[in-house]
Amino acid sequence: MIHITGKNKINSRGFTLTEVLVTIGILTILCLIAIPTYTAWLPDYRLKQAARDLYSNLQRAKMGAIKANDSWGIWFDNTVNPGRYLIYSLGPNRTWENGGGDDVYQNITINLSGYKGVNYGHGTATNNVGGTPFGPGDDIGYKTPDGVVVFSNRGTVINQGYVYLSNAKGTAYAVGTPSPAGVVVLRKYSGGAWK
Repeated sequence: MIHITGKNKINSRGFTLTEVLVTIGILTILCLIAIPTYTAWLPDYRLKQAARDLYSNLQRAKMGAIKANDSWGIWFDNTVNPGRYLIYSLGPNRTWENGGGDDVYQNITINLSGYKGVNYGHGTATNNVGGTPFGPGDDIGYKTPDGVVVFSNRGTVINQGYVYLSNAKGTAYAVGTPSPAGVVVLRKYSGGAWK
């Protein structure tokens, strides 16, 4: 809309075509810079989220065991690709059956496929958290029946170990219970060491 005020003075509202084209050009350049950075950052973000969720779920199993005054476990299943883990309690028959069975009080199943690109593995890490080199099958560090960590009704852990998560970039996290006290830790492999 053009308003003529006074002698030959024209006021206009809105943007000119040049201003719109310059703005679109600047936004295009910013997008071209941001998209590669975002796509490079996304796999590590998903891995970090998967490791934090595993840390939280280990805490959940520990608190569930204390609250229920019974043993709870997490079974790390690497028979599917990508892997998954299940949280469940010691069932009525008082034995652990991986994947449920009579352990009917199964709280949750977490599929690593939900994190796109995350699976069990140690990535570029050359040694486990304890410092010894990885051997075959060391991606799930719990050496008890089929990769099961069990928390007692006191919150202590019956078996110590770590689970290793990695992505295609080779970044790795270790989540586990290094002592019988049931303390859950989260570590990242960086600069040749677990931190």
